[in-house]
Amino acid sequence: MKLHHPYFPVRVFFIYLILGFGCTGEKEQENTEEEQVQIEYTDAPDINIAEIDFSQIPFKNLSEYGFFKDQLRALNPSEELVIYEPSSSLFTDYAFKSRYIWMPKGTSVSIKKDVGGSFEFPDQTILIKNFYYPLDFRNPEGEKRIIETRLMVKRQGIWEAFPYIWKDDQTEAEYKVVGAEKEVSWKDLNGNEHVINYIVPNKNQCKNCHNENEVMVPIGVKAKYLNHSIKFGEESKNQLVKWSETGFLRDIQDLNHYPAMVDYNDASQPLELRAKAYLDINCAHCHRAEGPASTSELFLDYEETDLMKLGVFKTPVAAGFGAGSFKYAIYPGKADESIMTFRMSTNKVGAAMPEIGRVSVHEEGLELIKDWINSLN
Repeated sequence: MKLHHPYFPVRVFFIYLILGFGCTGEKEQENTEEEQVQIEYTDAPDINIAEIDFSQIPFKNLSEYGFFKDQLRALNPSEELVIYEPSSSLFTDYAFKSRYIWMPKGTSVSIKKDVGGSFEFPDQTILIKNFYYPLDFRNPEGEKRIIETRLMVKRQGIWEAFPYIWKDDQTEAEYKVVGAEKEVSWKDLNGNEHVINYIVPNKNQCKNCHNENEVMVPIGVKAKYLNHSIKFGEESKNQLVKWSETGFLRDIQDLNHYPAMVDYNDASQPLELRAKAYLDINCAHCHRAEGPASTSELFLDYEETDLMKLGVFKTPVAAGFGAGSFKYAIYPGKADESIMTFRMSTNKVGAAMPEIGRVSVHEEGLELIKDWINSLN
């Protein structure tokens, strides 16, 4: 029997384990023993992020950075962190995510003139991304289990990735180079139970996705992902405007001047834009001219307009059994005969896409791409 500790907002709670012991012989006897287990949740240490020694990163424990105050597992961010949220989110086995950025006081970025509106972040910028599961998706603010926290830190012009894995008792997250496998369970929006073996990538795998011309870079922090409004406390505000007010962004212009990508979950948006947004955030970090899958000549950026590069009637360069029995990446009007949907719908190693980051099929995303392919003439 697996026990998941409830996410109560108190420092100390008790779990009573009822352990059954059976013995066999001429006479079977059943005994029960009640054991009291106490777990104490202490507040995270009061640390000023600006005063940490960046040369000593990675620290052993997540609490040593000072990102979160009060109980660490509450993920209550320091006032120095700014929350951010891309318009469309990468699928990671239905995990929920919370993201924050910290930049040294007095530093800022400007939006570049490239097609996505990228930023050149200053040294000591930190990106923080938490992965967690509410025990019941119908109550996303209720009890939850945090699985991992990924950091990206820029030092001496170079981005580095540091994965932290949360203990099962949710008291701390520890730096782990080798990754991990965690059994995770939850109830979905329909009340159905799910159980998976969640895979935490190892440190070396981070560059598989965070790769631009063989240099590690962030993925979800560009103007096209942030040019939309989210909640900041009680107010809703465009993130680029918020960054400008915080001092993170300089020389901001009218928001219409910057690119913006739709939310693929927003059914009010055109089907084509939703499908391209899904492919961009889930696939284009590899499938683009600067990515590690550039030799495939399949480019899935949101801005791509060449139908052949998007996969329409495109035969694979070298897919092997990953292509299944199909000929084209996208066979217009025939989603079930397209390599793209075949690879999205399988978990078979060597055929599944993306190659890492999931152990389950994103049924809703698959249905979206199928609808789009079937709409093509």
